[in-house]
Amino acid sequence: MAFLLLLGVCSYAAQSHHGIGRSAEPDSLGADSNATVTSGAGQKPALAQSQDSAEAPSATNENSIVDEVIWVVGDEPILKSDVEALRLQSESEGVKFSGDPDCSIPEQLAVQKLFLHQAALDSIQVSESDVISGIDQQIDYWEQMIGSKEKLEEYRKETVAQMREEMHDDFKNRQLIQKEREKIVEDVKVTPGQVRSYFRTIPADSIPEVPAEVEVEILMRHPKVSQAEIDRIKEQLRNFTDRVNKGETSFATLARLYSEDPASARNGGELGYVGRGMLDPAFANVAFNLTDPKKISKIVESEYGFHIIQLIDKRGDKINVRHILLKPQVSDSSIVKATEQLDSIERDIRAKKFTFEQAATFISDDKDTKSNHGLMVNNSQTSRTSRFQMKDLPTEVARVVDTLKVGEISVPFQMVDAKGKTTLAIVKLIDRINAHKATITQDFQVMRDVVLNKEREKVLQNWIENKIKHTYVQMNDRYKNCHFQYQGWVR
Repeated sequence: MAFLLLLGVCSYAAQSHHGIGRSAEPDSLGADSNATVTSGAGQKPALAQSQDSAEAPSATNENSIVDEVIWVVGDEPILKSDVEALRLQSESEGVKFSGDPDCSIPEQLAVQKLFLHQAALDSIQVSESDVISGIDQQIDYWEQMIGSKEKLEEYRKETVAQMREEMHDDFKNRQLIQKEREKIVEDVKVTPGQVRSYFRTIPADSIPEVPAEVEVEILMRHPKVSQAEIDRIKEQLRNFTDRVNKGETSFATLARLYSEDPASARNGGELGYVGRGMLDPAFANVAFNLTDPKKISKIVESEYGFHIIQLIDKRGDKINVRHILLKPQVSDSSIVKATEQLDSIERDIRAKKFTFEQAATFISDDKDTKSNHGLMVNNSQTSRTSRFQMKDLPTEVARVVDTLKVGEISVPFQMVDAKGKTTLAIVKLIDRINAHKATITQDFQVMRDVVLNKEREKVLQNWIENKIKHTYVQMNDRYKNCHFQYQGWVR
């Protein structure tokens, strides 16, 4: 979502196109987990089959089986086709399973169902915009890998629209599972003593390799948007409001056609249910004060541009709205002027009239770094650090930093910031740490993350095995001799 301030955001993990989240009638599955669906060719009516039962072979010809329920977890079936779909998907993407795939794939699907069941109990929700955004990222990645949208459609023998529809439920379930996993381990902590103890006992050849990292300071200047451009944007939004109020078209249609928040635009501008803290404050103040779904809000200016908003529904402290976002365009002359300003600032820094850090604090337009004297901060789920691997920096910044020596300042360059705005920047390379084996003094945060992840893995392992104990599980006999990663499947 372009303007949501999400707390947590790809590749399409190998998952079944059928197996996650499919419901089943318990009565039809509970009695016989080995139910099969067979080919209709050559079948006899039921009465004839009964009369000939003594002569007919008792085993179903395996080649005639179209599909088969091989496991049941709770009241959710796992089909043979689910396993085959996941196997094919994994092979096409180079994903390998540990152990025997005939055992590990059904187990993976079963574990997913455990997390999905708990996510439903815990009322975990994901927004439709997040789902669409994840799908868009995956399709964009595929298009980059294969060369174009047309080549992708030719390779997969389906349209992009069909891919989106096919991937929707799997991506939604992936996000539900991830959120549930995070909830289960949210209280896991490790102490400095645990970190030191772990790395005193770990073999030298098991100490993790830390990739090359950099520390970077940045100073940004946003090109000024002309008043005429702001007036043009507002007039367009007022026109949209008039057209909806007159019944000429719907808000959702206009959002699909014109909104510059691509993730929600594809869904008619709908954001899904979100809390106030996940939204830009100016946007949230207006959205949460809407009471009539038939009325459209006044024009709202946020850090991302200008919006109009329409209420869909409220549930407790969450709201679901549609919006249309338009972003004012920056003129070439404004970009030239901002570039000249940065050129002047860069010359003054080199002339030692002031430091880069002072300039970033008092001149930069970037709220996220100016209070930190320009130092960029890398926020992850487990840590907050000033170190970045090159792949984690914004593309334009990484490209420039790669050419700098420690202490050097770049010339001005153009980039798009985290809010989707065109901006001009200069950067200073503070430090470059070459790839090396982790040490307790230099890489405590890296080591802490290793220990924390191990503790989280233990908690998840225990949670899964406890969940298995309290969940109805039935499987085809041929799987009962498998060596599973988790205990308790076989009853």
